[in-house]
Amino acid sequence: MTVSIKSKIRLGTLFLLLLLVLSGGLSIYYQLKLTAASENILKDNYESLSYCEAMTLELDSMPGNSAEVLARFENNLREQENNITEPGEKDATRSVRIAFEAIKQGDNPQAHYVAAKSAIHRILSLNMTAIHRKNLEALHFSEEAYTTIMVIVSLSLIIGLTFAFNFPSVVVTPIEKLMEAIREISARNYRYRIHLEQQDEFGQLAGAFNMMSERLEGFENSNLNKLIFEKSRAEAVINSLKDASIGIDKNNIVLFANQQALRLLGLRSEDTVGKQVSTLSAQNDLFKFLTESESSAPFKIVLEGKENFYTRETVQIEQGDSASKVIVLRNITSFKEMDVAKTNFIAAVSHELKTPLASSDFSLKLLEDARVGQLTDDQKALVVQLKNDNQRMLRILSELLNMSQVEAGRLQLINQPVSPYSIIDASMEAVSAAMKEKNITVEKHVAEALPDAEADPDKIGWVLNNFFTNAVKFSPEGGTVVLNVAEKEGEICFSVTDHGAGIELAYQDRIFERYFQVPGRTDKKGSGIGLAICKEIVEAMGGSVWVSSKPGEGSTFGFRLPVAKGV
Repeated sequence: MTVSIKSKIRLGTLFLLLLLVLSGGLSIYYQLKLTAASENILKDNYESLSYCEAMTLELDSMPGNSAEVLARFENNLREQENNITEPGEKDATRSVRIAFEAIKQGDNPQAHYVAAKSAIHRILSLNMTAIHRKNLEALHFSEEAYTTIMVIVSLSLIIGLTFAFNFPSVVVTPIEKLMEAIREISARNYRYRIHLEQQDEFGQLAGAFNMMSERLEGFENSNLNKLIFEKSRAEAVINSLKDASIGIDKNNIVLFANQQALRLLGLRSEDTVGKQVSTLSAQNDLFKFLTESESSAPFKIVLEGKENFYTRETVQIEQGDSASKVIVLRNITSFKEMDVAKTNFIAAVSHELKTPLASSDFSLKLLEDARVGQLTDDQKALVVQLKNDNQRMLRILSELLNMSQVEAGRLQLINQPVSPYSIIDASMEAVSAAMKEKNITVEKHVAEALPDAEADPDKIGWVLNNFFTNAVKFSPEGGTVVLNVAEKEGEICFSVTDHGAGIELAYQDRIFERYFQVPGRTDKKGSGIGLAICKEIVEAMGGSVWVSSKPGEGSTFGFRLPVAKGV
């Protein structure tokens, strides 16, 4: 039969109450018996002693006041006759009665006095003996009661203490086991089970808990393989990324770092993933630079004794009110090497070509001299054409040298007032061949009477050429390129608009960075430094560059130049 916890508590309480009633009942029982024994001594013996003492006094005074004394003696004797309790007391009382009757008749009163006193003393002796005996019996009974009560109280105390220490375990032990099981489940130990043999409410609770644990274990096992698979797949995808990548969640904890990033940082995965950014920053200077620096300029990392160049890109990932981020390091070492090689090549070729071109220019001047010989009109026309081509080649070489100086950081400017119209005409002529190849038309919106700009004519022409070249490259066949030139707030504003794919807003702030190329573009042909050089040239002239674009609607690149002083 299964006993519920409620019944166990009720039975335990009743058991303790029974012990209390038993102890109290025995105490009351012995107390009542002792009280009864005391009352019997008072009633049976002490009153007899009182009557006998009074009769003795009356006998001593009987010869002087016979009538009153006899009446009082009679009363006491009658009370004594009604309080005969001890063996032999009745005969002694009868003897007193006989002697008293004889005294009342006056028959030898002295002898009867003696007989009465003797009988009274016998009654006193019997009651004194009875009192002593009953007192001993009461003492013995009291000792017995004390012993019995002490035994019962001791047993009750032992049983009560044993019950008090053991009975709570009936309730507490299952609760402790349940709490331990809850802690294990909270720690994801779904294999933990509660083992209780009892069939009460706790036993039922343990059974339900074990069933829940079993189902949780099954659920965990069923999802564990999926989680392991997804984790492995995510790690494979992250490690397959060509660029070094580091993921940081909204709580500044490192979520992942692929092998490329770990190799650059010189860290292991177990020492990086799951760690606080502040902890890693204190241990690794490169990690601190990547997480704290806001600069987008290329930086150098020496890896295995070789210099490598990288750019950093931070991608924000919105998560409710906060955001996680992914730091991507792009290796631009090959672009940097190509850039250096190209700069050196341009400088070398330009320098080598300039000498023969200068020599040919001098030879053409000699041909024009009449002292060398007369030329026909056709020959003169050919010499003029050769001279123009030679000057154009020299100009191109000069531009190449200037560009190499910009890329090498040795930009030299010759600022002077220059007409915006001459800049436009020179640029239109330079890109006319490319426009004809794609059947591109130019829609001009050029303000009239524009003042001169303060700029280097050759270099600003190269900037506008670059903007036109990009517009032609990203425009569809038969498209239109729009040129806008106007004066605004003391500056001459140039802008070139195409109707190509456009640039997403997230990348517009970085479009003028060195080596940056818009992700996802399939038409990448350059190294990503042209726009950066344009920006350096324009800013060196005291101007500024800008871009405006909407994906699918095209892009507008522009620059502003200050109006020439004194204009």
